[in-house]
Order: sequence, then structure tokens, then C-alpha cells
Amino acid sequence: MDLRQLEYFQMVARFNSFTKAAEMMHVAQPSVSNALQKLEQELGVSLLDRSKKRVSLTGEGRIFLQRVEDILAQVEDSISEMQDYGQRRKGVVNLGIPPMIGTFLFPYILVNFHKQHPDIRLNIVEEGSLTIWQMIENRELDLGIVIISEIPELLSTLPILDSEMVVCLNENHPLGNQEAISFEALREEPLIMLKEGFYNREKILEHFYQLGLKPNIVLSSNQLETIKSLVSQAIGVSFLFKEVLTGDTRIASRPLRPPIRETIGLAWRKDRYLPHASKTFMDFMKSRQHKDRTFASALLLPHHG
Repeated sequence: MDLRQLEYFQMVARFNSFTKAAEMMHVAQPSVSNALQKLEQELGVSLLDRSKKRVSLTGEGRIFLQRVEDILAQVEDSISEMQDYGQRRKGVVNLGIPPMIGTFLFPYILVNFHKQHPDIRLNIVEEGSLTIWQMIENRELDLGIVIISEIPELLSTLPILDSEMVVCLNENHPLGNQEAISFEALREEPLIMLKEGFYNREKILEHFYQLGLKPNIVLSSNQLETIKSLVSQAIGVSFLFKEVLTGDTRIASRPLRPPIRETIGLAWRKDRYLPHASKTFMDFMKSRQHKDRTFASALLLPHHG
């Protein structure tokens, strides 16, 4: 048995196809078939059911796949760890951050981290919190600055900031006369929402559905400036973190009733080896929190001007 056989098996299990697996591994299809036949002979069990058009896992194959994925993940982590020793002061941090959170948190983080660690590059992926959670679980990202409420158990977190969702309105909207706005009052309003994959979208929709209300969504976007511009032109109302609206005089905002409060934090996979660059970034975030008890306020200072 060798690692190549395990990689072939993992890929066939992923795509339910010898042909697709061979294509992804850049080898001939017979090479994959022969390697897995030898693997099954060595193990003395059938891992794959070849009787149908699409290849599928047997019961033994499903159990073996769990072990294989653990083994290959450990190999990948070991390689990363060894490569890491050669470039302790350099490296890349693969960091996920939703656009809305990035608007008010990331400029401060980027400037101060770069001052301390000019040789470490931050590779930023902008997606919603739900998508970033999954990307961290799948080892596509090292870290994420995301909403950490209801986060999967596989991830560890470091709280950074508590925030609150508010209703965003045109300054002349009639609902602007209310101190707080209920979901019932929004039942007929045209809504401009973040796209799927964003935790805030799911949370807002959940509140509507719990009340038996059907939200009137007229547009979904992940572009904050687009959303704010449309709200300012009275095309619809939206829901954003209150910090996003700081200094924006085009839009009025009111709290929700009941309020939706969320904690934003750093997230990473518990059982994964983190490259030195990612550990350095994590230590930076921890040190800022440790040194400055008003860390959350400090993060927002540049945005307040």
C-alpha cells in the first residue's frame, strides 16, 4: 500500500468515477483502476461497488475513506510543517473575511499587522461567514474573521467584537419615525439582502419564517456600496452591522425588535497544523486583545475618523 493508492481511492470516492479521478490526478484511467484493484486485494475487502453506472462505496469503503482522509490530512500537515521551518519570518496567511466585516475591521488589522510583520502576506478571500466556515473545514483557508455565533464544533474561535444588526432606510422612510422596527412592520417592504452563504442573510430570513412571514426580497448582492446606494435611493431596505454605517449620512438606521446581536471573531480548524505565518497572525490578534482592553473600540477608530 502506498500514498498514491490512497489518493486515487479518495478521488474516486469524491467523484464516484474512475475517469474523473484519473483526470483530476493527471494519470491514465487504467492506472487508477489497477491501483485500486491491488489495494482491495491487499486489504481483502471490496471498497467499491462497480456494478452500476456510477461507482459507489461499499460499507467497508465508507469506513476506510474516513481513515484515508485522516491519513492524507496528516501527511499534508506534516509537509506544511517541514516546509514552514525554512521560512519562519515569511509566508502567506490564507484568510477569509466577509465584505461587510472587512469594511470596518480589515483596514485597521492590515495596517497594524503589516507594520509588525512586513514579510508576511495576507491572501484575502471575500465570502460570507457560512462559506468561510466550510472553506476552513475543507482546509481551503487557514483562518477566517467571521461571525462566530453557532459556529461548527470543528472550529476554534477567538472573540474580537460584539456587534448588532440594524435596519437600513432611506432618510425619509416612514419607518424612520420608530425607535425600533419589528419584522411584522417589514412584511411588505422591498428587501435588499446579502447573497446566500452569508450568515446574516440566513439569520434575518429565519426571523421572518418563525413569524410566518414571507420576506419580499427584490435584490441580493454581496457589494456593500451597491446595497447602501440602493437603500439611499429608496429602492428598498436592508440589514447591516451598525459599524458599516458609521459616517454615512445617506442612510438612516434603526435597531431591530427583537435585536439581533452577533459576535465577530477569528476562527480556525482545531485539528489542523497551522503554518507559522498563520500562527503569527493569530498571536497578533491575541496580543492586541490582551494589551488593549478596549480592543473593539480601537479597531473602529480609523472608521470613526
